[in-house]
Amino acid sequence: MRVRSESFVDGGPMPEELAFCRLEAPGRLAFAGNRNPDLRWSDLPPGTRSLAVICHDPDAPASVEDVNQDGREVPADTERVDFYHWVVVELPVDLEGLRAGEFSHGVTPKGKGGAAGQYGARSGINDYTGWFENDHDMAGEYYGYDGPCPPWNDSIVHRYVFTVYALDVERLVDLHGRFSGADALKAMGKHVIGSASITGRYSLNPRLPAG
Repeated sequence: MRVRSESFVDGGPMPEELAFCRLEAPGRLAFAGNRNPDLRWSDLPPGTRSLAVICHDPDAPASVEDVNQDGREVPADTERVDFYHWVVVELPVDLEGLRAGEFSHGVTPKGKGGAAGQYGARSGINDYTGWFENDHDMAGEYYGYDGPCPPWNDSIVHRYVFTVYALDVERLVDLHGRFSGADALKAMGKHVIGSASITGRYSLNPRLPAG
């Protein structure tokens, strides 16, 4: 399998139009374009019956103690965990890619609702659902794509890994109701017969490169 994007180069910086937020001033964030990137894939393995797309950030700090705090910086050696930005399963096998902005165009406070999506696919919730759960203005269920918003004081540039999975089933019958990225990966399990990834980089720390 192969995957590519017209929106960014593999291993290179992601533009602000793909991010959830941008740095407006030191320590001050603003919403960015929040468009999902263009993704194109090819060379699917024989027996592929559906596709899934998952984007995750493996560099999210496990502790929020230092996150976005004036006078502090998140240390490079802090424990890191996965943060899921996009989870969509059961895309049809004859689909050759997704257009930029097709699944998200701009930030939707309280989240884009609904698991049903384009092409008869199902969308999972991304991890902004948990991140904003105590925020009166933003709390809600965040389905579909919501882009990068790493801590503005993180000492590392974050990676955003977009993986396309080829599955040997049309439907994930063990995946019910509201599901997360971890839920989707567990349900996909033995049904994955191929995958390919592309990685973008993004930072809001003014002393670091953007990506």
